[in-house]
Amino acid sequence: MTADNKSVDATQSAKDLIRELKEEHGELVFHQSGGCCDGSSPMCLKKDMIIIGPADVKLGEIEGVEFYMHRQQYEYWKHTKLTVDVVKGNGGMFSVEGPRGVRFHIRSEPK
Repeated sequence: MTADNKSVDATQSAKDLIRELKEEHGELVFHQSGGCCDGSSPMCLKKDMIIIGPADVKLGEIEGVEFYMHRQQYEYWKHTKLTVDVVKGNGGMFSVEGPRGVRFHIRSEPK
């Protein structure tokens, strides 16, 4: 499933980091599950580290990196525009930005 319109964007600092991570790791994908273990933080993963399934909704792309959210989480967030930002701190243990001492963070506002 794909969201009806572009539901996700990013700050310039997030876009810059995404480009750096793509150079370092190759193809990437964002996923936000809504589950435990930093479920409210988007995970940036190497594309071969996750299987996108029928329960995932594609919200759009940032710097050529697809952004997916689990359908249950999407039902909660579908009336908002999400902006990916970068903040200092530790994120999800599998997210590729982690070793840099930063993590991706979601900000939301009504559409």
